[in-house]
Parts: sequence; structure tokens; C-alpha cells
Amino acid sequence: MLRFEFMRLAFAAGAVVGLLAPAVGFFLVERRAALVGDGLGHLAFAGVAAGTLLGISPVGTALVFAVAGALAIQWLGTRRHAAGDQALALVFYTGIALGVVLVSAAGRLDAGLFAFLFGSILTVESSDLWLILALGGVAFLAIGLLWRGLVATTLDPEGSRVAGARVAALDTVVAVLAALTVGISMRIVGVLLVAALMTLPVIAAQRLAWSLSSTFGLAALVGLGSVLVGLTISYYADLPPGGTIVLVAAAVALVATVARPVGRAR
Repeated sequence: MLRFEFMRLAFAAGAVVGLLAPAVGFFLVERRAALVGDGLGHLAFAGVAAGTLLGISPVGTALVFAVAGALAIQWLGTRRHAAGDQALALVFYTGIALGVVLVSAAGRLDAGLFAFLFGSILTVESSDLWLILALGGVAFLAIGLLWRGLVATTLDPEGSRVAGARVAALDTVVAVLAALTVGISMRIVGVLLVAALMTLPVIAAQRLAWSLSSTFGLAALVGLGSVLVGLTISYYADLPPGGTIVLVAAAVALVATVARPVGRAR
């Protein structure tokens, strides 16, 4: 299997995304905002369609659309006092509608667009891997440097605000990290399934972990394991890689939930 270069590239890119998606998704799930990834995914697809229509890099336009959507959710929630689900609904349905309009304007729904919808990890090239490594490295660096503040604002935003923490800025960091994660994960599992890779490993980890930091670590390990196992199964069983990866993550989450349905002890 690993004698093929495309499989080596797939495993390398998948490993980065498998670690990053749950690491960022951890903050979304703990904030009761697990579906933010779905909304950003649909906006990212609208960005892919826009890039295709304009004849420019679809990954670049997808990242721009996803970041803009993340900032919009944050702005609506903090400056316009819209409820979190209302802000998410606005971005979610805007992304879907915009994607439909732009695909129609492009006049086609070709294999390239389908690859972003459902993932195309086996077509990852060296340039894609370097981009994933660079953006993933930036995301992990930001999480490492801001860990204490991110955790504090996640657990107790009001208390953090009283203590003088820049809650709005840290919330914006989480939103942008989520957008970057969606953007670089599109080629791995597709925009329709990227939110699943951000949330399912965290759900599994919550059932098995003994502390908040262990939840973070276990979620990343479950995500990595899901990608590696899912890719291996898809190769030998001739199955779609993106869907297989998510099914493995879902199976782990289901087993963990059945085995320990009660939430973890903090």
C-alpha cells in the first residue's frame, strides 16, 4: 500500500487533518457549537464554486469564504446579540444558497467540485501537503500559545471577562481556526463530512477522558486513528476514503457512548 506515492501523500495529509480537526473541534464541542463546522463547510463549498467560476484557486477562495463566515458568526453573536443558533442558521443557509447559485453560474458540477464535496484524499499532491502542513502548523502553534486563555473562555466566558481576559479576541481565534480547519480538510473528507471529523472524536473522548486536557489529547488520537484505519480499510475494500474515515470515527464514538454513557469526571 505505501509503495504508492499517492498513498504516502494521503496518509501524511490525513494524519495532519486527523490531529487538527478534533483539536479545533474540541473547543467547538465544549462551547456547544458543534454544528459551526457544518455552516463553515457550506460556505467553503460556495468559495470553491466561486473560485471555479472565476478561474482562480478554489482552495484560496474557500478559505476566504470560510474565514468570512466564521467572523460573521462571531460578529452577529457579540455585536448584534443574535443567539448562537440564529447566527449559525444565517451563515449555514446563506452558504448553501450561495453555493447553488455559483455552481449554476459556473454552468457545471464537474469532478473537481465533487472532490471538494465528498473529499478526494487520494489525489492530494505535494503542494497540497505543504499547504496543509503550513496551515496546520500555524493552527497548532496558536492553540499552544493561547491554550490557557482558550480553555478559560470555553469553560467560563463570563468569569474570564471579569478577570480581564480578551474574550472576544479569543472567540475570534477559535472561529478563524475552525475556518482554517474546514478549508484544509476539504480534500480529505469533503465539506459535507468535515464537521463530523471535528466533532465525533471529541464526543468519543468525552466519554473516555478523566480531565479536560485528556479529552483534548484523546480526541486528537481518535481523529488520527480514524484517518489511518479508515484509509487502510478504504484501500483494501475499495471504498470512498472520506466516508470510511468518518464511519470509523462514528463507530468509535458509538462504542464509547454505549460503554460509558455518563459524562466524564472533570
